[in-house]
Amino acid sequence: MKNWVNPGHWIARNRNSVLLRYGAAAVGVWFGVSLSSFSALLHRHPFTLLLAVVLFSARYLGFGPAIVCSLLSAACLHFFAVSPASIFALSSGTDVERLIVFLAVSVFASSMAWQKTLAESRAEQMTNEMAAIVKSSRDAILTVNAEGRITSWNRAAEQLFGYTADEAVGMPVGHLVPPERALEHERNRRILSAGGEIQTHRTERIRKDGTPRPVLLSISPLLNSRGEVVGSSGVVRDLSVQKQSEDAILRSEKLATAGRMAASIAHEINNPLEAVLNLLYLARQDQNHADEYLTMAEQEVGLVARLAQQTLGLVRESNTPDEVDPATIMEETLELYACKLASRQIRVTRRYRDSAPIQGYAGELRQLFANLVVNSADAIGEGGSLHVRVVPAHDWSSCREGIRVTVADSGVGIPRESLDRIFEPFYTTKKESGTGLGLWISNGIVHRHGGAIRVRSRTNGTGTGTVFSIFLPCQCVAAQAA
Repeated sequence: MKNWVNPGHWIARNRNSVLLRYGAAAVGVWFGVSLSSFSALLHRHPFTLLLAVVLFSARYLGFGPAIVCSLLSAACLHFFAVSPASIFALSSGTDVERLIVFLAVSVFASSMAWQKTLAESRAEQMTNEMAAIVKSSRDAILTVNAEGRITSWNRAAEQLFGYTADEAVGMPVGHLVPPERALEHERNRRILSAGGEIQTHRTERIRKDGTPRPVLLSISPLLNSRGEVVGSSGVVRDLSVQKQSEDAILRSEKLATAGRMAASIAHEINNPLEAVLNLLYLARQDQNHADEYLTMAEQEVGLVARLAQQTLGLVRESNTPDEVDPATIMEETLELYACKLASRQIRVTRRYRDSAPIQGYAGELRQLFANLVVNSADAIGEGGSLHVRVVPAHDWSSCREGIRVTVADSGVGIPRESLDRIFEPFYTTKKESGTGLGLWISNGIVHRHGGAIRVRSRTNGTGTGTVFSIFLPCQCVAAQAA
């Protein structure tokens, strides 16, 4: 039994041999006729036996050999099954009808069997192609059943998460989710159970060694023939290299922003330093008022320290959000650029109404506001006005309370064809003077805080200018949300 070969498989492997296929069809007919002579039961039903031979030929040999098999079977039925046999005529009209019906049924059954074979072959080919795509994909692809356990795991998933396929299959998919993202995972499960999809988004997952990895994740439900959800399929892309590049660009832009701010505050620091020197000189000359002069000098030194602290706050990174006041940060930013705005004769209008603290990153908000103020100053040029507003707001799309920051200028405006691209990296409307990173980073800062940024602009008419409107929620949910 060990050396037995399935004839169907053997014939299928040799389908390219036409002679073999047609010869096998003839052998099948001979085998059927011979088998009927050894069994009385089969001898009484030769049509059924030979029809089975025709179906076998169609299934494994092809439509052409099945037609030949049908003709040979009809001939064998005429000579061996119909009595008395005649080469030139059949014994009765009934025999003619039986043979005609047999041929019709054989041809029809052969066609259906061959079509089924072709469909199965195409399905198998497509399945193999899909399996090859999944296996060779650079993105991690995994499937999960309705109980939340992993059922498939490709090679990229092994490299990303560190689990082999044998280790991962059967493991709860929740083991890949960081504890701080448990709510995200439960929310995804509810959406998938209802038949919804999880759109592509940035999140984090955990490797086998416990280290977190930034990933791009999308999940789709798997449905059976009745439309019921039986599992889900996820595609995970490793963003570690991209995240490192973005962090490097962000740090570089922060340093560049700090450099621009340093040039602006140099004038602000120079004035109090000169005042300190003068006050110290007066204190030495007039001992009676020395305490008064020293007190004034201490106040000037405090101003210098505050300016330096603001600059450090821009480049100092924080991993957790703190309670910050956007209005205070905006006012500090305007103070840092006061000389630049004054030198260009730009009128600044402030409106801070009932501003309340929010959860956020102070350094990133300073960079965000600095980018908007500098861009507005560059767009305004000489003269013009800059309107800044920080007021409480409600985001109706997400039903969240927060703060809305508006920066509006009377500059030249942004062309309509550029509005859709201003948040793309390395895209700039300042030609050689811009890096194209400021608004891209600003957009990332807003989204990290879970907020939204909108822009309106007009380039012709009497009311030219640009308005940036930013909504910042009271709770910094971007670090926890999917």
